[in-house]
Formats: sequence, C-alpha cells, structure tokens
Amino acid sequence: MKRTARAFWIGPPGHGEIRDVVLPDPAEGEVVVRSLWSGVSRGTETLVFRGGVPENQHATMRAPFQEGDFPGPVKYGYLNVGVVEEGPDALLGRTVFCLYPHQTRYVVPVSAVTPVPESVPAGRAVLAGTVETAVNALWDAAPLVGDRIAVVGGGMVGCSVAALLGRFPGVRVQLVDADPTRAKIAEALGVGFALPSDALGDCDLVVHASATEQGLTRALELLTAEGTVLELSWYGDRKVSLPLGEAFHSRRLVIRSSQVGTVSPARANRSYADRLALALDLLAAPALDALVTGESDFEELPQLLPRLASGEIPALCHRVRYTDIG
Repeated sequence: MKRTARAFWIGPPGHGEIRDVVLPDPAEGEVVVRSLWSGVSRGTETLVFRGGVPENQHATMRAPFQEGDFPGPVKYGYLNVGVVEEGPDALLGRTVFCLYPHQTRYVVPVSAVTPVPESVPAGRAVLAGTVETAVNALWDAAPLVGDRIAVVGGGMVGCSVAALLGRFPGVRVQLVDADPTRAKIAEALGVGFALPSDALGDCDLVVHASATEQGLTRALELLTAEGTVLELSWYGDRKVSLPLGEAFHSRRLVIRSSQVGTVSPARANRSYADRLALALDLLAAPALDALVTGESDFEELPQLLPRLASGEIPALCHRVRYTDIG
C-alpha cells in the first residue's frame, strides 16, 4: 500500500494549493517523518510566493528539498519539525528538525534531520532555521564585549539576532523598528527598543534586517566612525538607493553582507550540522516564544499566504499545525 501525503505548492505567483503526493518507500539510511509543525518565514517565503526571486538568483535561492522551479509551480519552505515514524532505532519516535517544505509526511536521508533537544518544545523548534541565520550573522559580525549595537528591522531574523546579542556581556542592544508594537517583543527578548527617529547612535555595529532602503540608510546614520553595518536583508528583485556620498567615506564606514548559505569564514572549521545543532540548543530559552506570532492549520495555507504577503497579517514566524491526515 502506497504511503501518501499532502503538500503545499505555489502555482502561479500569488496562488497556493494543497496537492496529494505519493511517498517513496524509505531506503536504507532514510527516515519517514510525520510533520508536527512547520513555520512560514515571512520575508523569504512571501517573496517566493509573489514571484519576486530574480532569475539570476534561482539556483542560489533553492531550498534543500524544493520541488519545481521559480517562479512556479514550486514547493518551497525550510522550517519543519516532525517525529520519525520509520528509520534507524536511534531515531524512531524522536522529534527532529528538517529543512523541508510544508508537507504532512516526507522521506529524507538520516543526514537531513537533526534531533531536537528535550529542553526545546517541538513548536518552538520551527525557529531553528532563523536562529541558525542569526548564529551565522554573529559569527560574521564578531561583536565584542561592551559594544554599542543596533538591530534595525524587527522581523524574524532581526529579532533572533537581537535575542542572541542580548546574552553578550556588557553590550548595549537596541532593536529599531518603525512598528511600535515590536517594543513588546523586544521587552520579552530582554533588549531595548526604539523607533527609527529615536534610536541611539554611535554604534560600533548595526545589524540591518528591515529589507528597506530607508532602514539601511538609517543603519548607516547610527554608526560611529569606522563602524560596520552587517546586511542581512534579502531584497529579491528590488533596487536599493543609498547616500554613499555625504560622510560615508570620511567616516570610513563599512557595509558587509552575510548569508546563511555559506558557513561564516570566521568559523570555517564548523559544519552546517554543527551550526544547526547550536541553533537548536539556543532555542532552550523560553523568551524566543515571542517570535511565534500566529498559528494556523496546514489546510489553511492557500488562504494564509496571500494575507501574509500583503501584510494583512503582520507576522514574525507564523506557525503551521499538522494533524495526522496522511
């Protein structure tokens, strides 16, 4: 009897659907995972949903278990937590994280799943991919004790970075966002908050994650001389204009990119698996529950994605619930 599952696909840009799929029998060294939760990474996934991936970035933007091609039809996503139903004895019944799209069941190699520590609830573990991005960013940024730091952009990635920076000793951390409701999330994460006009300057480091040119311009304004902006935003097919005249050169400012697709050269001795395992360990902190701002059933995804893409639902991580439906 064939194993079946249901998967969320983006058809034409701006439209989603649930499809029935037939699963292959697991080979030696593979596991069958039943999904418990998945997460919608609002920035990247809504960009994919609206068809905004530039053609020259189609290969770079592929998710590990993506099916189809941009702009669509495509099965896309990478924040999945499930339980192993078949596989090696050491993994049977274990809760695992996998960079898999939104699907009720799936078959992947053992190497593609990472056990979730017992200290981390399964529902919180959907944040692992985003916290992994934050870990890589901080490996790139290399903040120092006593630094004055701003994080501009209070989305999933920005809040994850701020949460980790808040654990550094002697560091002044301020989350900067145009949405005043982000103040409550900053408080839960144990960091300061400011609207862009009120943000503290003279920063040694600014991490930019707002995906707007206004945010990046403000990030440059907040730097002290010879300070660095670490750019985490993904702009897709949008152009960005910056004031690189003015005092940019005389103050010797730096803009540096960071991208999770490569392990930071500062930690070249670490593997992708090491980085993900660290991210899961860091998720033992209950404060990170503040990043989950909504929840829906799997079957609601075709109606949910347009609302997330339009901003009608101003989510950070929107969590998707699964029941045992195939």
